[in-house]
Amino acid sequence: MVKTAIILAGGKGERLRPYTNDRPKVMVELDSKPILAWQIEWLKSYGITKFVLTVSYKYEVVQEYFGTGEKFGIEVDYSIEETPLGRGGGIKKAFKSSLVAGENDVVVCNGDIITKLNLSNMIEEHLSQKALVTLLLVPYISRWGVVKVDENSHITGFEEKPKLPYWINGGIYLFNKEVEPMLPELGDHEKETFPKIPKNKFLGFKDEGFWRAVDVIKDKSEAEEFLVTGKQDFS
Repeated sequence: MVKTAIILAGGKGERLRPYTNDRPKVMVELDSKPILAWQIEWLKSYGITKFVLTVSYKYEVVQEYFGTGEKFGIEVDYSIEETPLGRGGGIKKAFKSSLVAGENDVVVCNGDIITKLNLSNMIEEHLSQKALVTLLLVPYISRWGVVKVDENSHITGFEEKPKLPYWINGGIYLFNKEVEPMLPELGDHEKETFPKIPKNKFLGFKDEGFWRAVDVIKDKSEAEEFLVTGKQDFS
């Protein structure tokens, strides 16, 4: 059973200014609740009760809101990066937390994700396949509408934000503890660690439910609409 999550929560979110002038990206509010609070709520609904938050930019805002986690019914530890270590370095440092000790597998998340993913299914697949890393894959949705034309260059129609025939990294992972020595002290896990994972131990988990990485104002609006209209069912 997986009980612990490492959440990468140190991003500045420069493309979300002015919302991030006084707080890190993960603390930008969607329907009066920080992105990170929504994500923790989602993870908790799948039995995750221990959280290591890798923090850097204006980390005091995160600490003030979540504290020890007691008022949310969870345990929270903070892996503070006085100098940013990169995502891979941040994960490696977080592995040293007492909340990770003794765990064979942990969830690792980018802290800006809002999703309807059934995490139990992903965990089950990861454990049954004895994977070292399982990576969430989500459809690549065009940010723009596409124009359809025939062989004579006549316009035949329009399609708004179609799904393209590709899968992208959904920013949610499961890591086995054996990955920790492969993580860099400084740098990114996708560049430094993933090339070292044996092919038969590196799993992709496809999901086509709602998913949004809140990078820009438009993402914020779409994620908030998803949450406000009652489409979310984690509690």
